Order: sequence, then structure tokens, then C-alpha cells
Amino acid sequence: MASSLVGRWVARIPRRPHAVLGAVRWNSSISQRPGSDHVRFPGAVNSKFTSEMTFSRPSTMTAMPTYRVMDSDGVIVDTSRGPPDVPDEEVITWYKNMLTVNIMDVIMFEAQRQGRISFYMVSAGEEGIAVGSASALAPEDVIFLQYREAGVFQQRGFTLKQFMSQLFANRNDSGLGRNMPVHYGSSKLGIYTISSPLATQIPQATGAAYALKLQALQNPNNPPRVVACYFGEGAASEGDFHAALNIAATRSCPVIFICRNNGYAISTPTLEQYRGDGIASRGVGYGIDTIRVDGNDIFAVREATKEARRMALENGGRPILIEAMSYRVSHHSTSDDSFAYRARVEVEDWKRRDNPIIRLRKWLENKGLWNDELEQQTRNELRAAILKEFNAAEREKKPPLRSLFTDVYENLTEEAEAQRQELKRHLEKYPDEYNLNDYEDGIKGL
Repeated sequence: MASSLVGRWVARIPRRPHAVLGAVRWNSSISQRPGSDHVRFPGAVNSKFTSEMTFSRPSTMTAMPTYRVMDSDGVIVDTSRGPPDVPDEEVITWYKNMLTVNIMDVIMFEAQRQGRISFYMVSAGEEGIAVGSASALAPEDVIFLQYREAGVFQQRGFTLKQFMSQLFANRNDSGLGRNMPVHYGSSKLGIYTISSPLATQIPQATGAAYALKLQALQNPNNPPRVVACYFGEGAASEGDFHAALNIAATRSCPVIFICRNNGYAISTPTLEQYRGDGIASRGVGYGIDTIRVDGNDIFAVREATKEARRMALENGGRPILIEAMSYRVSHHSTSDDSFAYRARVEVEDWKRRDNPIIRLRKWLENKGLWNDELEQQTRNELRAAILKEFNAAEREKKPPLRSLFTDVYENLTEEAEAQRQELKRHLEKYPDEYNLNDYEDGIKGL
């Protein structure tokens, strides 16, 4: 049955693109010609022969450059270039989105310490990567995230109510409380739900990008779409990362890999993670067009992502890797004390010296678009809006108990139904032992 279904599906794919791909494959056959001064083996076709035995030493190679548009003082570095190709009002929106995430992080971190939520992860120092890259993506693009990209959700229109509903796992949470806090998701915004296992989203993103490629072959008139996949440099140490990049490269998938290199994988600094030139050098090794950008420079991140999207859609699709350099100002999560493995003065220095919010604020001030009064007013307004949704979400009822069993299958299996009935019997037998008032419809919701 499965084979016949696959056969019918393949039969519906237009024949011409496959014929062209087949022709390219046959025309690329390689043989070693006599007298050639280049390698013509299938595994390396443009390497010159040499009689001098030399091992390539990474220590002798120049590190890949880091692209930036403005310096830490908010000044455009290349004076010959014009202003950023976005209206001032849009830049101010980016700034407010970064501020929103930053203020929410402080509130929710404190809420976890008070025992009002179970877990939280802060994205301080990396807001520019999330907001800047998201601003360059199209609404129809598909996104896979890790767990430090609240700015992507904020930039794409995720509401404060949606953030708080998920964090408090109440009945308004689209996941009905079945995910850990900060594991957001939104089908409306084209963002797959975040999952905890490290790097699993990377091969998933490659697969989704390959699906988009096939869909484009079937329906050339559909709007072109790419997949954007975010992860930290620690996730790039997982095997999933390497498999995903290799598949994306060999199948020419329209996917943008965005690596946040923030210096630490929980307690492991980059010096103990790898010896190569960051993550960008790995993209080159897999034959992927790659760029390294200053993650504290929102303009550089946006420009790189915008160009990466254009390139990813060229000639049927191809992967692009962006390594965005930043510093993780916060602890890894509320379960971590980063001062156990790094100096407090180092963190404080980064807070004062350079981060994406301070840098963009300086740019706005240099243009006369921002000042201390606007800063204080905006922060007060954002904090009030966040606390309003915080308080409402905290008082909201939890999802109905039945949601413990639903959404795995279209209909409950016999085993799941038996478990539901047994839970109901147990709760009815010991009503004084369980407070079900916090759950929608109480025992009736089961």
C-alpha cells in the first residue's frame, strides 16, 4: 500500500524538472584525463597536483571576517554607503521589539525565582539576531527555532497574551500546557513549536526546505518560500547539525541556517567546544555559501539575512549559513548559575560596553529619533503592558484535564480511553486530595 501511494505521489511531480536534473547529473560525469595538472577524481575535481607535501594548518589561515554596518557607538562604518534601506519608523519598531523581549525576560526570570512559573530562558545580548533576521524574512517563510529566539516571535506578531499563556500553561496556550515554558509555537506565524532536545530542529528544517523545493517544482506559480533555522553554536556540536548541512547542500535545499554563536553552550565555552574557525568554517566545508556577521549590529544581521534569502531561492534553491557573533549576557536558563564558570566582571563589561539594544539606541539618538525621555516612557509602557498580560494569564484557568489525552490521535485509542476513565474514577474517589478548581470545567473537563 505504501509503495503504491508513493508511486502515485511521484507520478504527480512534473516530469520536465526531473529530466533536467537527470541530464545535469549525467553531464557532470568525470574522468581523469592524461596530462592534466588538476585532480579529476569524483571526490575533488579542481585541486591542482603538487610534488610538495604540505599539510593545511588552520593556525596559519586567516579567520573569516565579521560583517558589520555600524560600530559599537551606533556610527555607520562605511561613510560612502547610504542610510539603511528601511524607514525610521520601522527601525524604531525593531528597537521596541527588542526592548519588549528584554523587559519580559527580567520579569519572567524573577517570576520563576518566586515560584510562579517553573522555568525560563533569557535572550539578553542576542535580541538583535532574532529581531534583525526576522525582519528580513517573508511572512510565508517557514521557521524552526531553538529556545532563545523570543525576538523572532515578537517581530512576526506573537502577542504578549500568547507569550504569557504559554509560560503559565493556561487554557489559552495553543499547546494546552503540554510543553515546557519558552517552548512557543505558532502555525499562524509559520513557526514550528520549539522542542528541548538539542539540534533536532536542524535536520527537520532541511527536510521542510526540501519539501518546499518539491512544491515549487509542482506549483511554480506559488510564492517562493525559504526555511530559516536557528540554533546555538553548542547545537552545532551535535551530529544532527552535520547531517542537516550535508543533506541541504547535496539536495540544494532553500534553507537559511542561522547560528547564534554566543560563546557558551551552557557551561562549556567555545574554546572547549571546537578548535576550528567558529561555525562559519563548517559551512564552507560542506560547500555552503557562508557569512559571519556582528550579531550586535541589527543592520548587519538584517542585510545578511535579506541577501541570504535571495540567494537561497536562486536557481531552484540552495542553503546559506549565517554565523552571528554575540555574547550570552544571561545565565543559560533559570537552572543555571553562569558565575560558577565565568567571571562576573566579564558579564558586566559586556552589559555596559556593547549589546544590540544599546547600539541601536545610539544610532537612533545620533539621528535625533530617540532620547532619554522617550526611553523611559517606552520602558514604562512596555512594562505595564507585560505585567497586565502577566497578571491575566496567571489568573486564567488551566486547560481541561481531557487535554492530557487528546491530539495524539484523531480519536482516543482504547488504551488511552481506559486511562482517562481510570483517572476520572480516581479523582472522584478522592475529591479532597486534588484541587481541580484551577482547571477548566473541573472534573467535567475530563
